[in-house]
Amino acid sequence: MILVATNMFIDSFIRHLKNERKYSLHTLRAYAKDLRAFEEFLQNVEESLSLITVDVDLLRLWVASLVDNGSAASSVCRKLSSLRSFYAYMCSEGNMNTNPALLVCAPKCPKSLPAFVKAEEMDELIDEISFGEGFLACRDRAIILCFYETGIRLSELVGLNLDSVDLEQKQLKVLGKRNRERIIPFADELRGELCFYIAERAKVAAADEQALFLSKNGMRVNQQQVYRVVNKRLAGATGVKKKSPHVLRHSFATAMLNNDAELMAVKELLGHKRLATTEIYTHLTFEELKRSYDKAHPRAGNN
Repeated sequence: MILVATNMFIDSFIRHLKNERKYSLHTLRAYAKDLRAFEEFLQNVEESLSLITVDVDLLRLWVASLVDNGSAASSVCRKLSSLRSFYAYMCSEGNMNTNPALLVCAPKCPKSLPAFVKAEEMDELIDEISFGEGFLACRDRAIILCFYETGIRLSELVGLNLDSVDLEQKQLKVLGKRNRERIIPFADELRGELCFYIAERAKVAAADEQALFLSKNGMRVNQQQVYRVVNKRLAGATGVKKKSPHVLRHSFATAMLNNDAELMAVKELLGHKRLATTEIYTHLTFEELKRSYDKAHPRAGNN
């Protein structure tokens, strides 16, 4: 009975995140997985325990067990965040009086700078490396340019429709996280590439298909297909270990800030809710600046 009741609460919480908070399917699955894994941990401690009867000491024991078993600090922090959100929801619904997860300290996560492709490597990929011939080559080039010149997310690119693109005004209408809409400008190069791609797209598009980027069968591309496109195309241009759409998003932000864009402007273009999220790129560009200083200054090597 305890497990049945707990599962009902978890299902209710996930529906809340889906319907009210508009979380992505990937995020919903992660929350559900974290909660059920914690429930399993409690059952292994004592069968009478459940998510709704837990106390702070048990939460701390769980965190310690994760660390002892080799879980990365970032993973533990994410799992603890899932529990904090769940208990906050339970309190708001009147099912609990306090949020026990608020009293548990998360392990410190080492701050790592996001990977990015250097501007000169992107220039080589776009200007010098051939993408080949035909619809797929044309589409791949348009995808790469769209990521690099607008900084949009993978899910946002996949969700683009024909009417998301205003070629005359040179802007994209993007539906971001939590269904927040924003307008992103783009330049003549991407406009020309999209004009060419849209003409090629018409030759393969399925009837009434509104998606901008299509697979070879004329239907909307999915995220896995786009990921493979980016990974394949970046492999021939950069030594960066991670070759993903998100790396191109980082590359866009870094290129903008390295060329004197205002931080607030980059925040709006990226669709970040908080400025602190965008500020990580200022640290990244400082590291680039420091490397340039160490390389160029005649006295740097004597420090």
